[in-house]
Amino acid sequence: MDRNTSLTYRVVDVFTKHPLEGNPLAVFPDGRGVDDHTMQGIARELNLSETVFVLPSTRPDCAARLRIFTPMREIPFAGHPTVGAAYVLMDESLVDRNTPHFHVEEGVGPVPVRVEPGDAPLIWLTTPPIEAGPVFDPALCADVLGLRAEDLAGAPPQLFSAGNPTIFVALKNRDAVDRAALDSSGMKRLRGTLTQPLCVFVFSAIAEGAWSRMFAPDHGIIEDPATGSSTGPLAAYMIRNGLASGSGGSGFVSEQGTKMGRRSLLHVLIHGENGREGIEVGGYVTPLTRAVMTL
Repeated sequence: MDRNTSLTYRVVDVFTKHPLEGNPLAVFPDGRGVDDHTMQGIARELNLSETVFVLPSTRPDCAARLRIFTPMREIPFAGHPTVGAAYVLMDESLVDRNTPHFHVEEGVGPVPVRVEPGDAPLIWLTTPPIEAGPVFDPALCADVLGLRAEDLAGAPPQLFSAGNPTIFVALKNRDAVDRAALDSSGMKRLRGTLTQPLCVFVFSAIAEGAWSRMFAPDHGIIEDPATGSSTGPLAAYMIRNGLASGSGGSGFVSEQGTKMGRRSLLHVLIHGENGREGIEVGGYVTPLTRAVMTL
């Protein structure tokens, strides 16, 4: 990049209607000319869960290409960056704000976006294909989370992924979820011989759906206020273990981030039996900041 380059960016709070809640996201609407090293440096500087750079798509069926960075690395897919960037694309007239459907290009491929119009549009993404992975030792999971074995709900902890591998640990109640903690040493013990960066998602099934928290020290994120990329897999895990309905048209809400003062509401909609026709994750976006960064 040339020195003294000015880059305009937006900060929006995702999965909330209220400023200073939800998951904050930085979106650079024009990432052309920004090299990989600088993108990662900017994400590290802003130190949000993710920062997004919008580029022209390499595919004719996508409105834009999104490159998504945590403070430590680029990732192939993320939920709150997809929803938040979709809002910015419409708000900046890079996508027709009246369009009900479009796709964005991410590392996993095209990600469908659906918009329910309104003063505060409800923006949905379709979760990429979900894969189930290995089961983890419940006693080890409890120990690295600072919990007792009896705090676990009985469903086997298991890895699911729609692009970001996540270990799901079902707990008995909200109190157990709120007591959980995980650091990098615990993450190393839990990961074992697995080499890819992992997230750990703890939750309790409640009447509304799920009371949730997510830890990602492998990504430089102590705790994430809202994790859209893990919420579709959360639905798949809950359905598999009888913790949520798998009937087509059913849905629920995962409340995440409340323990850390960033209450986020992630809406889930199941299509087809057990989500065979797709799992959508949606939420509202609240614009917060317009700024210029000079490098």
